[in-house]
Amino acid sequence: MTDWDKKTKAVHSGTRRSQYGEVSEAIFLTQGFVYDSAEAAEARFLKAGEDEFIYARYGNPTVRMFEDRMAALEGAEDAFATASGMAAVNAALTSILRSGDHVVSSRALFGSCLYILEDVLSRYGVEVTFVDGTDLDQWAEAIRPDTRAVFFESVSNPTLDVIDIEAVSQLAHAQGAIVIVDNVFATPVFSRAIEQGADVVVYSATKHIDGQGRALGGVVLGSREYIRKTLEPYLKHTGGSLSPFTAWMLLKGLETMDLRVRAQSASALTLARQLSGHEKLSRVLYPGLPDHPQHALTMRQNGTAGTVLAVDCGTKDAAFKVLNALQIWTISNNLGDAKSIVTHPATTTHQRLPEVQRAALGITAGLIRLSVGLEAVGDLLEDLEQALATI
Repeated sequence: MTDWDKKTKAVHSGTRRSQYGEVSEAIFLTQGFVYDSAEAAEARFLKAGEDEFIYARYGNPTVRMFEDRMAALEGAEDAFATASGMAAVNAALTSILRSGDHVVSSRALFGSCLYILEDVLSRYGVEVTFVDGTDLDQWAEAIRPDTRAVFFESVSNPTLDVIDIEAVSQLAHAQGAIVIVDNVFATPVFSRAIEQGADVVVYSATKHIDGQGRALGGVVLGSREYIRKTLEPYLKHTGGSLSPFTAWMLLKGLETMDLRVRAQSASALTLARQLSGHEKLSRVLYPGLPDHPQHALTMRQNGTAGTVLAVDCGTKDAAFKVLNALQIWTISNNLGDAKSIVTHPATTTHQRLPEVQRAALGITAGLIRLSVGLEAVGDLLEDLEQALATI
């Protein structure tokens, strides 16, 4: 199984069949499990075996299939599935941190990630230092001997800065720090984060893994030691586990993820090329374009630039005109969906940030994030062109 291509792993890894020999994975909708005897219950609570379960908050056969499949895809030893992407981010950080610990994080983050780092962790005595994630000198200066962890989005949301996973990991490991990477934009299709030095990888499964706008989910991947001895105790007692039905939907999403993400990424590159230099746009941000500051790093790290690009219409009024004129693109705040989605970060996903901080991150009033779906790329481009003509 370890020699299988990712495409094959996404369909078959981790499969557990019941006595009925079903083709599609079974959904075990149960909150608990029964024991043949009081002695058997005692033994399982002392040490559960590989396919023994106690309570759905601790583990479930359907959820375990999803965890095993994700671990195989990512090249990680183990995984734990969570109720949402943010539950995964929170657990990955909070499970290892204590009062007095120091964390270094890239500054360009999704709004909820910033909330955890700025508000939640600081409330409990964790010191957080923010850096420009693309500047290795800032990482080197900020990471100290007492730094417990570093955290960053491998591709930042929404301005698409790309962080050098290997270089930052080397700096962190030299000081004994754990590297936690939010890898949602890279997707499991293109990710090699574990191979490149990450200790812990986090995904919002709500995005490309489901890919069809149906459910919330998340997953944390890492060493078996970390997952089972640090993360699992935290999650099973705080209740952030994934439901079996959602796990089943995510398993179905994984079967088609490679096809979807590759097609979406190809369309995103086409749109970025066509929109680059457009007279109505002041910026087109896409790491797949040669003029992107981290283009070479992107190609080396992921081999492609993904399913999301951003364009700048100059002003909020212009951006709103474009959004309201679109016919195919859907206004929402999700990404990685089969449907193409547009988002105005300054007034939605990043609206809680002070204006000065948004400006420092490049989140201008005219910026629009485009998550490219599975529609015909010609139709998507024509729709954008007619909307831009309204400015």
